[in-house]
Amino acid sequence: MSCGEPHEKDCSEVLDHLYEYLDREMPAGECAEFQVHLDECSPCLEKYGLEQAVKKLVKRCCGHDDVPTDLRSKVMGRIDLIRAGEEVPELSVLEQAKHEQAQRAQTAEAAAAEEGQGSGEDDAAEPADARTESARAE
Repeated sequence: MSCGEPHEKDCSEVLDHLYEYLDREMPAGECAEFQVHLDECSPCLEKYGLEQAVKKLVKRCCGHDDVPTDLRSKVMGRIDLIRAGEEVPELSVLEQAKHEQAQRAQTAEAAAAEEGQGSGEDDAAEPADARTESARAE
């Protein structure tokens, strides 16, 4: 996209890096160049305003989702692995967290099942429906 006006920084370059500017991930010197361009170029300023509004809407609507407590440490651990040039596990961080959560649930279910068995091991081996049917038959 180009507005047709000459600018020090091309419109396509501004739009390619718009999210870096919006997220304040851009060096200060480049931010100043972007601001100059936005002051001069109404199509880019309009696009900036639209993206800024979308970002605020997403934050308002989706910013309250609960995140697993250990997700941040897992993400940071993966970043450290990548920076160190080490091999990164194939599972995504989210998949890994879900897998670990499922394992914890299975462990809890197994513990609850053991606790519920009590001393009647013979009865526990027989499904509850079968025990009910045999009790009715007697």
